[in-house]
Amino acid sequence: MTDDPAYKALDELGAAPLWRFYGNLFPAQPRSRAVPYRWSWKELRPHLLHFSRTLSLEEAERRVLMLVNPGLTDPPATVNTLYAGLQIILPGETAQAHRHTSNAFRFILEGDGAWTTVNGERVFMSPGDLLLTPGWHWHDHTHEGDAPMIWLDALDYPLVNALEAGFYEKYPQRLQPVTRPDDAGSRQFLHGRLTPTWITPAGPNSPVTRYTWAETSRALEAIADTAEGSDVDGIVLEYTNPWTGGPVMPTIGCRIQRLRPGFQGAGRRHTASTIFSVVRGEGATVVDGKRLDWAENDTFAVPGWASYRHLNTSKSADAVLFSYGDEPVMRSLGLYRSETADPGA
Repeated sequence: MTDDPAYKALDELGAAPLWRFYGNLFPAQPRSRAVPYRWSWKELRPHLLHFSRTLSLEEAERRVLMLVNPGLTDPPATVNTLYAGLQIILPGETAQAHRHTSNAFRFILEGDGAWTTVNGERVFMSPGDLLLTPGWHWHDHTHEGDAPMIWLDALDYPLVNALEAGFYEKYPQRLQPVTRPDDAGSRQFLHGRLTPTWITPAGPNSPVTRYTWAETSRALEAIADTAEGSDVDGIVLEYTNPWTGGPVMPTIGCRIQRLRPGFQGAGRRHTASTIFSVVRGEGATVVDGKRLDWAENDTFAVPGWASYRHLNTSKSADAVLFSYGDEPVMRSLGLYRSETADPGA
């Protein structure tokens, strides 16, 4: 049968026999090319500082170390639909304004005195803040502080490029003009369920430009220690779009979670891929039998349909994790599935 000349004829006609590919096209369950992996802040930060001294922003446009999953090296990605990188800007520097169709955000790790301007609005940065940059919004960065500013960059470009919907454009000048009040999105919308009535939704993204760590921390601390929380994720809160109550972006959902001292999470798996950044504390996450030990500012990836459970290895201190994933995409396409699962030791 394998020598049948009809197969060669099909190749030349741009056709193929389904029966030869059936198992690959319709697997019994998802098989991600991404693998569980942890990126060490302690080991990467010195390299980031090195390139901040040896590579100008004029040369690089964005001085970023990509967090590349060993299973997703070409093209580089962190999980199959999402990307993470560590970006640094030095005092006195400005980063060229540009825009792209990929949605993006910044989760601030270190520094003070910098801001990003998004469609004419200056949005200031402090550690623990979540700053949104929705797709096709102009954005540039300016730093007037005294020490390096470092943040976790997140984009959905692996998904956008897979859909062949990526566009990119530079602003005509290095910086865009400021045309809106500073931090307007946060000051107008970051008040729980009290939403301005004179403003109407302008798109599918949250109008909150900066979810401040002060507000996030207050929300976590307001939840009593007697709260039941999740047996998988502890005390977990989602950053939401005040217009809809849903995710902050149509392709990316963001969460913050508190793991009490000694927390031993139950095992779970779901079709959404997730990237975690450690805000504080030390612990481990077991993913498909692989133990990922983590500490403050480390980043780690849990691929879709990988079994995982979180552990807070401290008996006296909380651990706090920020995470983002493609669950909004999976849910909107009717592809989200979740179940109890044992990741092993």
